[in-house]
Amino acid sequence: MVDLPRSVRWQLWIVAFGFFMQSLDTTIVNTALPSMAKSLGENPLHMHMVIVSYVLTVAVMLPASGWLADRVGVRNIFFTAIVLFTAGSFFCAQSSTLNELVMARVLQGVGGSMMVPVGRLTVMKIVPRDQYMAAMTFVTIPGQVGPLMGPALGGILVEYTSWNWIFLINIPVGIIGAIATLMLMPNYTLQTRRFDISGFIWLVLGMASLTLALDGQKGLGLTPLMLGGLVLIGLCAILFYLWHARGNDSALFSLNLFRTPTFSLGLGGSFAGRIGSGMLPFMTPVFLQIGLGFSPFHAGLMMIPMVIGSMGMKRVIVQVVNRFGYRRVLVASTLGLALVSLLFMSFALLGWYYLLPVVLFVQGMVNSTRFSAMNTMTLKDLPDEYASSGNSLLSMIMQLSMSIGVTVAGLLLGLYGHQQVATDTSATHHIFLYTYLSMAVVIALPALIFRRVPDDITKNVVINRRKRSES
Repeated sequence: MVDLPRSVRWQLWIVAFGFFMQSLDTTIVNTALPSMAKSLGENPLHMHMVIVSYVLTVAVMLPASGWLADRVGVRNIFFTAIVLFTAGSFFCAQSSTLNELVMARVLQGVGGSMMVPVGRLTVMKIVPRDQYMAAMTFVTIPGQVGPLMGPALGGILVEYTSWNWIFLINIPVGIIGAIATLMLMPNYTLQTRRFDISGFIWLVLGMASLTLALDGQKGLGLTPLMLGGLVLIGLCAILFYLWHARGNDSALFSLNLFRTPTFSLGLGGSFAGRIGSGMLPFMTPVFLQIGLGFSPFHAGLMMIPMVIGSMGMKRVIVQVVNRFGYRRVLVASTLGLALVSLLFMSFALLGWYYLLPVVLFVQGMVNSTRFSAMNTMTLKDLPDEYASSGNSLLSMIMQLSMSIGVTVAGLLLGLYGHQQVATDTSATHHIFLYTYLSMAVVIALPALIFRRVPDDITKNVVINRRKRSES
C-alpha cells in the first residue's frame, strides 16, 4: 500500500467510506425500531418492514449494479449510489408515517445496493492485481467497524436525541463523500454485453412478490384473494425466468451454475441458513427493549459482544474447516446457533443478565463460522467462467434470505402477540418465549441440507498474517 500513488490511496478511502456507510446503516436501525414505532404510532412488534424494505431492495438491485458500473463508469455509479443513499436518509428522517419511512428506505436501498459491489469493482480497476488482497483488506475494515459502532451509536442517538438522527447523520457525511468521489475517483468503463433486462424483471418480480406475500395479510392488509395473486405472480415469474435462462448464454444467471454440486448445496443451505440468522439482529434489540425493559443505549451496547465474537472468529475459521471439514462445521454451527439462541432467551427470562454478553459473544463466533464456511463452500468448486456470476447470485440470495428472515420474525411476533403489545410483563415474556422457540426450529432446519455436503479432503490455504501485511 505504501508504494501506491496518493491519488489511489484517496480513492481507496472513498470506497472504504462507502462500505462504512452501508454496513453502519444495516445495524444502526435495529436498535431504534421501538422508538420509531412509538413516534409513528405503530406496534413495535410489527416494525420489521423498515428492515425488509431496505434489504429486499438491495437484493433485487444487486444484479444490475456491476453492469451499470461497467457501462456508465464506476465514478458515476458510485456518486449516484451515495446521492441516492443520502437522499433516502433525508426522507427517512422526515417521515411521519410508517409508509413514508418504508418508501424512503426503498430509495436508500437502491443506493446501498450499488455501494459495495461497485466499490469492489473500483478496487479491481485502480490497484495492481498483486495488491488487490491488501487493498480489499484496507477498504473492508471500516465495513467491519460499522456493525461494531451501529447498535451503540443508534442507542445513544435514540436515547439522548431522537430516532430521526440515525438518518440525519448520514447527510453531511454523504455530501462530503459525493464531492470527494467527483473530484478524486476516475470514471473507468468497460465494454459490456447487452444486459438481460427480461431476466432481471422476472427475477425482481418473483423475489419481491413472494417476499411481500409472506407478510401481505398482516403487514400490508391484503385480502386472501390478493395474497393468492401475489404468490401466483411470484411463482410464475420464477418459472418464466428458469424457462428464459435455459440454454441462454446471455441470461443474468446461467443454469449451468447448478451443475456444480457444492454450489447447489451451498446456495440452498445459504438461503435457508440466512433466513434463521437474519432473524437474530432484528429480534435481539427488540426483545431487550420490549421484553426486558432495556434502554436503547444499553440494548445497543449488548450487541457489541456479538460483533466482536464474529470478527475474532474470522482469524481461525480456515484452521477450523481444515480440521473438521465443511460438513461437520456447517452442521455443528447450525445446531449450535439454534442452541445459543435458546440459551440467550432462557438466561434473559431467568434474569441472568450478566451472562447475556457471553452468550452473544459465542453467538457471534458461531454465526461467523457458519457464514464463512457457507460462502467458501458455495463458490470454491465453480469453474472460472462462472465464478463472477455465481458470486453475484450468492450475494443476491444472501440479501433476499435476510429480508425473508426479518419478515418471518415479524410474522411470529404478530402471531403470538395477537396484533397487540401485551401490557402484562408475563404475557410479553410468553410472546418472546414462543417466538424464540419457533426461531430455534427455523435456525436448526438447514442442518438437514448441510448433512448432504460431501467430505472434502482438500485443504484451504492459510494466509500468513506477516506476509499479508507486507504485501
